[in-house]
Amino acid sequence: MSYFYSRKNWLAAVGVVLFSTLTFGQDLHYSQFYNAPHTYNPAHVGVYKGDKRIQFDLRDQWRWVPVPWFTMGLAYDQKIYPKKSENHFWSVGGNLAYDRQGDSKLTLSSINFNGTYSRILNKNNILTAGLVLGFSTRGFSEDNLTWDKQWDGNTFNAGAGSGENFDGQQIYFLETGLGVNYRYQRTSRTKVDVGVGALHLIEPSAGFYNNEDQKLPMHIDFSLIGSIYLIPELDLQVHGLHQIQNEYRETIFGGLLKFYLSQKRGSETQIHAGLNYRTTGSLSPTLALQYRQLYVGASYDSDQTDFNSILEDNKGGPEFHVRYIITDVKPLKEFKVCPIY
Repeated sequence: MSYFYSRKNWLAAVGVVLFSTLTFGQDLHYSQFYNAPHTYNPAHVGVYKGDKRIQFDLRDQWRWVPVPWFTMGLAYDQKIYPKKSENHFWSVGGNLAYDRQGDSKLTLSSINFNGTYSRILNKNNILTAGLVLGFSTRGFSEDNLTWDKQWDGNTFNAGAGSGENFDGQQIYFLETGLGVNYRYQRTSRTKVDVGVGALHLIEPSAGFYNNEDQKLPMHIDFSLIGSIYLIPELDLQVHGLHQIQNEYRETIFGGLLKFYLSQKRGSETQIHAGLNYRTTGSLSPTLALQYRQLYVGASYDSDQTDFNSILEDNKGGPEFHVRYIITDVKPLKEFKVCPIY
């Protein structure tokens, strides 16, 4: 009984620490980052084969401890082709995001708008610059929280006050960001994207106390996503993302094998299988199916940290991404050659 109680208290303590830490920052967190490019670098908007893209993202992590983490997003973007030039194009898009963490129900809700300019340097090289401007709100609830002042040394008194005096439980701020992406493309199946993105450029105030200057630190991402043609039925994708936010550092890297089951026009089918590793201590095996223009990817984070070993079980969280790309049929006189594949 005492062993279980001590472990339960330890988990509660971790929850309090996480809450106090996450009030400083709450950015979206996907292991399949390459399937949610709009979340870390606005310059990825419009960089794909097709004209319009619809994206849905979902992640459910740590449901088994007092700090569950649920993330959901919806995004849309499309290209805009100029009438008098084939050397560049524009892209616009928008995304909605919702994120909730822990017993405090610390939430982030945001709506962002993206715009990019892509310059086609030649048939193999494309440079894209993008920006994001949005509106976000963050808040929490005290209903399910407990505090140290409710413990008198012998017993817990739920009716005692928290001793905290928050100025508000909801804040609002503007989101700003910039990004650059360079693509080298040798063929439709051999290509590499290298990008740098920065969010929270103006570092808005993110604290729930008016007398404390708590800024949301700038979030910088370095990304690489490469695909290599191996044989007609198989490609290899390698990818990596390094994130920096104040003292926080994290790297995700991994790879996928892309099996081409059918390349017949009108019934193109691929299966992807791979593995990602997060330097904070988790592995995420990944499977995906692409049929024509529809893509569905699923992964499961297997947490390898000491935090997970408390329950002597290897638990993590599932993640899903669904994408549909539309390619417009253009009249011959309006057709533009675009090497984005």
